[in-house]
Amino acid sequence: MTQGVAVETERLILRAPVAADRPVLHAMWADPQVMATLGPVKSAADSDATIERHRGYGRVGLGFWVVERRDTGEAIGFCGLKPGAEDTPIAGEVEIGWLIARDHWRQGFAREASAATLDWAWANTDAPRVVAITAARNLPSQALMSELGMQRLHDLDFIHPAHARNPALRETVVFAIDRPDAS
Repeated sequence: MTQGVAVETERLILRAPVAADRPVLHAMWADPQVMATLGPVKSAADSDATIERHRGYGRVGLGFWVVERRDTGEAIGFCGLKPGAEDTPIAGEVEIGWLIARDHWRQGFAREASAATLDWAWANTDAPRVVAITAARNLPSQALMSELGMQRLHDLDFIHPAHARNPALRETVVFAIDRPDAS
């Protein structure tokens, strides 16, 4: 994703992160409820490293955007595309992910941002499909994946190496959606 490129939806703007977004993003990654099914809470330094890592995906035409509400200008999340991790069954795939601040849960923002990101993927990549992963216990994310038209790929479910010390998050499920024009 080219830095500065914005995707607009009815209620959201997806845009490149700027320095002013750091406190909001860190607050999300430091919130134990937000991170309960994603991994350990992050320190400010870990948050900065995460932002930079996601910015680096621009080298392969991917990356994450800040999710901003159009009506208030408030940054409320992080959503985008990245390469599937090398040490997992989705290596080499395009992976979608999202994170929404707890105060904005259950308002459809994750679905709206993710659907727009999928549309962007189909228009700007040649990926035959987009995958998503989550902890097996993360039923809300699995429900959203299904709402987006993604199908569970049971044969690709795996034990996530990044969560070796957290048994509750190790069991990982894989969902995918094929390119709409694929035959």
